Amino acid sequence: MKQSSYYLYGATVLVVLGLVVFAVNNSKMEKTPSSYQEFAQCLTQNEVTMYGAWWCSHCQQQKKLFGSAFDEINYIECSTASRTMNQTCRDAGITGYPIWQFKDGSRLDGEQSFETLAEKSGCNLPVQE
Repeated sequence: MKQSSYYLYGATVLVVLGLVVFAVNNSKMEKTPSSYQEFAQCLTQNEVTMYGAWWCSHCQQQKKLFGSAFDEINYIECSTASRTMNQTCRDAGITGYPIWQFKDGSRLDGEQSFETLAEKSGCNLPVQE
């Protein structure tokens, strides 16, 4: 009985240590600046907007490409908690997600590559090493 208690205690310690290591690594990754920070800032300065929904897998993929730099993107959340489209996006004529809108009023539907966004916006992509 006593030996099984030691095993249980040991397993608990290992799980807690694993969670601590995971949390530390995860917080370091979130704070790591993205190499796309300036690109994202340029998109916003050039009046590029992404319309999306929190539940949209394509929107999540698009956000993931930017990493922490997505915080710089002019993003409009179109969905409410019940997954209905809000009035702002209805008024803007949004019909799907994601939609990228540019200064000239043109739009691109769906996930876009950085190359496409750079070409359409006039922003320069960072040089990848």
